[in-house]
Formats: sequence, structure tokens, C-alpha cells
Amino acid sequence: MEKDERMCLRDKKRIVVKIGSSSLTHPETGSLNLLKIEKLIRILCDLRGEGREVVLVSSGAIAAGRQALGITHRPDSISQKQALAAVGQARLMMVYQKLFSEYNCMAAQVLLTKDTMIHEVSRYNAQNTFEELLGLGVIPVVNENDTVSTHEIRFGDNDRLSAIVAALIGADLLVLLSDIDGLYSDDPHRNPDAAFISYVEEITQELLDMGKDSSSSSVGTGGMAAKLAAARIATDSGSDMVIANGDDVEVIPAIMGGRQVGTLFKAHENQDFDLMDYLNYRY
Repeated sequence: MEKDERMCLRDKKRIVVKIGSSSLTHPETGSLNLLKIEKLIRILCDLRGEGREVVLVSSGAIAAGRQALGITHRPDSISQKQALAAVGQARLMMVYQKLFSEYNCMAAQVLLTKDTMIHEVSRYNAQNTFEELLGLGVIPVVNENDTVSTHEIRFGDNDRLSAIVAALIGADLLVLLSDIDGLYSDDPHRNPDAAFISYVEEITQELLDMGKDSSSSSVGTGGMAAKLAAARIATDSGSDMVIANGDDVEVIPAIMGGRQVGTLFKAHENQDFDLMDYLNYRY
């Protein structure tokens, strides 16, 4: 059954790809890994060339700001994070725009806050913007607007943000690129006996209890609990989701080719799904 579901991924037309800070930076320095970013963009442009619609949810603004300003430690205060994001978001988009243009693709920046999504008018406008951009063949590059977000109105991590974007635009597939191969029965960084879970047909409470809100990276924020929360949003909205290791971005065409990599969460569209329910009560 899993093999058949994997092969169905080859037909997905509207895809959201999320990549985290740890997958975009050099672990030794925290600086942007330009070779990996260039490879990622080439792959996304190739997906676009196949006639698919692609959205990239990208972390890395604060990391880029740290690099630009020569700050080696991870910021603690919200104001410092916002200042670094203000510097880094512009720098990150400059890199993206330059590299996307190398492959004859157009990128657009979309910055969201939870506040935007909660209010019906602004959420509707955001949805329309995505539709127009995708219709024009543009690849939206999405991030949380860290420069204005506060604790009360934050998404918290880009795993959940990417799932919300997937639900908003009616994506067929969400791909979360992480620093882990997929879902395990326990944290494999700490427990060598943790069992790998290749396929999840239904997200149960037992599965959610496996999630541990931790991150092994000095630049990332989302642990497995966040990824399982994202999986619940995505699959309830009707989107398949795959968690895979972003160490090699060639995993994206492998997923799209139906290969058994990462963990596949099967969509089970929930007729009672309400995005506002997740935004208001499940964060």
C-alpha cells in the first residue's frame, strides 16, 4: 500500500517545500551554505519547468542577519531577533532572487504573521496573492515576518507555518526538509534503538505523544512535536506530507519520483477541518 501511495506523489501539482535554518547553513559557522541553496533553487525551478506549482517556505533570515553582522551567538531577546531578521531577510531574498534568475525563474517574497491569518480579510487577501503569483508562474518564498511578530502572534516555527500555507492554498503535497531522516519512535540523536517509521496512515494521539519539542540545531526552532502538529494540519486539509532529511536536497526529486525516502503522512481530508480552529486553539 505504501508503495502505491509513494508512486502517487509523482502526480502532485501544487507543492510546498519547507527548509529550515539548519539545512541552509554551515554547521560550523552558521553562515549561509550557498552551494546547497543554489542546488535547492535549481531543483525547485526544475519542478516548475515540469508544470508544477511550487511554494518555498524558508527559514534563515536570522541566521543570515547573524552572518551579515558578525554575531556568532544565538540571540536571546525578541528585539535582537527582530533586528537580525530585518537585516537577514533582505540579504536572504537578495540571494534567492539572484539564484532564481540564474534559472530563468521569478521569485516573490511573502511575509506572514499569525495575525494576518486570523483575520478573515487579510487571510483572503493572502490566499488571492498566492493564487495570482502561482498563476503567473512565480515561486513565492514565504517566511514569518519576524520583525513585527511578538510572542502572542507568532506561528512559532516554520513547520507549522508551511502546513498552514499548504492548507491555505490547497496544496497536494508538503515536504518538510529537516535535520532528521523522518519520524522515529524516539529521538534518534539520543536513542540509537529508535525505530524509523516510514509511513503514517493516520495521526493518532499515541503518535502525537512521541513528539518531543526539541531541536538539535543552534539555528533551528522546530522539533518533532512541531512537525507532527504540521502533519496534522496538512493531512486534515487534504495534503500529503513527507518529512525528509534536508542534508542533501536531491531528496526532493527522489520524493517526487516515488522513492521510499523520509516519512510519508497520508492525507485524510477532514470534512470538519477549519484553519481558524488550529490558529485559535491548537497553538
